[in-house]
Amino acid sequence: MRVLVPNLGSTSLKFQVFEFPSEAVLSKGRLERIGQPDGDAPGYREALESTLARVGSVDAVGFKAVHAGPDFRGTFRVDDAFLAALKEYEPAAPLHNGIYLTGIEAFRELRPELPLVAVVEPGFHRTIPAHAYTYGVPQEWAERHGVRKYGFHGASHRFVSRRAPEILGRKPSEVRLISCHLGGSSSMCAIDRGRSVDVTMGFSPQSGLENATRHGDLDPFAVLFVMERMGWSAAEARAQLLADGGLAGISGIAGGDVRDLEAAEARGDERAKLALDVFAYQVRKTIGSFAAAMGGVDAISFTGGIGENSSRLRARALHGLEFLGVGLDPDANEKGSGDRLISPDGAAVSVLVLATNEELIVARETAKLLGEKTT
Repeated sequence: MRVLVPNLGSTSLKFQVFEFPSEAVLSKGRLERIGQPDGDAPGYREALESTLARVGSVDAVGFKAVHAGPDFRGTFRVDDAFLAALKEYEPAAPLHNGIYLTGIEAFRELRPELPLVAVVEPGFHRTIPAHAYTYGVPQEWAERHGVRKYGFHGASHRFVSRRAPEILGRKPSEVRLISCHLGGSSSMCAIDRGRSVDVTMGFSPQSGLENATRHGDLDPFAVLFVMERMGWSAAEARAQLLADGGLAGISGIAGGDVRDLEAAEARGDERAKLALDVFAYQVRKTIGSFAAAMGGVDAISFTGGIGENSSRLRARALHGLEFLGVGLDPDANEKGSGDRLISPDGAAVSVLVLATNEELIVARETAKLLGEKTT
């Protein structure tokens, strides 16, 4: 079985084709600046047509879908009911659901015979207990509208839950792991012996840690207060929180890219320093709270564009956690490459850097649903 996994971004499309049961990568690529004058394609339909022509014959398509509410947390064949749920919860994930709705509809038109499968991000977090996913809101909100913690980045955290113990030479059932997926979109997950038990993102992918341009955890009454003062609609407030919040909002640096913030801090920019301090503090504080939730921690992993590439952010986030048995080997942290340990020999808590592979998880889950043998 050949499974195509298109990873859709706001202006980009990455893809891989996997062969099962071997899990060999048969093809991979990336299209950039979709819909822009100098881009690789004028729109998503054309980008998908180009991708299908490039990869040749495939047997199924797997999507890393984000938010389809309480009834769709796992892996599902794409049908009208699933698409309706994706549309219903688009206001909670506006940067994600709209793109996938466009992509899925394009595939249905271009290749109606292909099985389409959605691997929904909260699926890995179905094991989170009720005391961790329940909000202090009128329970009618939960029952009628699905207001609860869902958690996202499920494909990445699922991959890490297997890969980190493998690097340590241990079974997933033996490791209390804190997975730090840090990038333009960031989240952390407490993985207690292979099972997600808490996660920073909640009802929407906007909550939890500060993201590049998204606000992270925020008192909702602050939003209501400013909306009433400014006379903003919900759509106007949402637009600001999506595009102008997070690290960009704190620093004043458009895009909120940590590389730009670190360069600005080196030039003496105090707002950039504050943004990085806020981000590192939230990571550090979350490590402490997740360790408490699991009754201890055996390993901490860093992945994502920031987690893999910013040695300074890793050191900044872990500073002060020596009381938990957390430490860094400076040489391994600064100079190493690839999947590796960056904690000192004999440390009570292993610290790892590794490359995630969300596409492989999506392909595995897709093949499994369709009856193909996987590892």
